[in-house]
Amino acid sequence: MLIREMIAAHPHVRGEVDDVLVDCIDACFDCAKTCAACADACLGEAMVADLTQCIRLDLDCADLCVAAGALATRRTGHDDAVLKAALEACALACGACAAECERHAERHEHCRLCAEMCRTCERACEAVTSTMIVEPALAH
Repeated sequence: MLIREMIAAHPHVRGEVDDVLVDCIDACFDCAKTCAACADACLGEAMVADLTQCIRLDLDCADLCVAAGALATRRTGHDDAVLKAALEACALACGACAAECERHAERHEHCRLCAEMCRTCERACEAVTSTMIVEPALAH
């Protein structure tokens, strides 16, 4: 709720909040927290060596989610090509992380929850990028 209010208060937005973008920002930051928690929970499991790839993808996904969420939050100026690339990378990382966590979901509740959040974030990023029109960069 706070990010919606912050963006609405931005002088360049003038109250015209893009709800799909705000939902994506929330999903990115929620996913980053979930992936970080899943990675930590994986480290606490007895068979941690079997979860190495899961931990790696959790951490990669968390980092990309934070970056994408931060870029999407900025409303002053814009570079739609960069934002679209960041959101596409985030969706890709979320898909990979979800697929890996789904492999462990029956044995580890934290992986099930993480996979669920990653799929939500993946869909949210795809919803934003599917409507973005990126103008070609001008040659200098």
